[in-house]
Amino acid sequence: MSTQPAQAALPGMPAPLYAASPSKLLAYLDCPRRYRLQYLDRPAPERRRQRAHTSLGNAVHNALRDWWDLPAPTPDAGAGLVDRSWIDVGFRDGEQSREWRVRMRGAVTAYLGSVDPGTHPVGIERTVSFVSGDLRLTGRVDRLDERDGELVVVDYKTSRVAPTDDDARTSLPLALYAAAVWKMFRRRTLRVELHHVPTGTVAVHEHSPESLTRKVEQARSIARDARRADADFAEQGAASALFPPRPGPLCGWCDLRAHCPEGQAAGPEKSDWAALEEPVPAGGWVARDDT
Repeated sequence: MSTQPAQAALPGMPAPLYAASPSKLLAYLDCPRRYRLQYLDRPAPERRRQRAHTSLGNAVHNALRDWWDLPAPTPDAGAGLVDRSWIDVGFRDGEQSREWRVRMRGAVTAYLGSVDPGTHPVGIERTVSFVSGDLRLTGRVDRLDERDGELVVVDYKTSRVAPTDDDARTSLPLALYAAAVWKMFRRRTLRVELHHVPTGTVAVHEHSPESLTRKVEQARSIARDARRADADFAEQGAASALFPPRPGPLCGWCDLRAHCPEGQAAGPEKSDWAALEEPVPAGGWVARDDT
């Protein structure tokens, strides 16, 4: 593997911004080895093929995105969008794929029954960003609602287990989205919601300005550590000691475990469709990246 030397900053110039998404920050926090494999190694190591739960999650997200553009956005029309968006990759066989497509047709139809098509969101799949210190954070919000004069961040979930209010409270991505929306739109944005499409449940947290500030500071702290590791990688390459693996239950789900002996030793690899049959450990269900 070859690495390019880092370009030296001009005298008197501030350090360049560290560009990140919430997913990138959490990748470093959860496992520096995975972060290096995913964001730094070149050529990029090959990932395993897409899992069924990712295919399912992407299809549902795309259906809910496209629903707002329909001339007649009815709940039943959402089922048709699931069919159109369905991704037949990662399932055990065609029967399992068809079974879950039918389930998600019903789930999306039921979920959209509680959505008012006449109240169009402020944003759908909206890219948001902000700069704080030397961090430039960019992410993508599934839906941005306006309610009672304030903006609300909505994130869709398709996992087997419905998220809780505590999940909404502790979510770093949701808080960073809210901070970015507030800064971009110059409008108060404190409420964040996780909409679990399979059950129709909604997990809610109402942040305070202070709690959002704490989340931004947490992100900046992670970014500082990642920046130092990046600089060491620029000098040392794969020999850098700043990217240790963190073996654990999530190693069985990791898309890059083929390149990590410690991850392989942590336990057997999960099947492509395992997440459809058993709960995933915290942090392990990611329908898609936010970049």
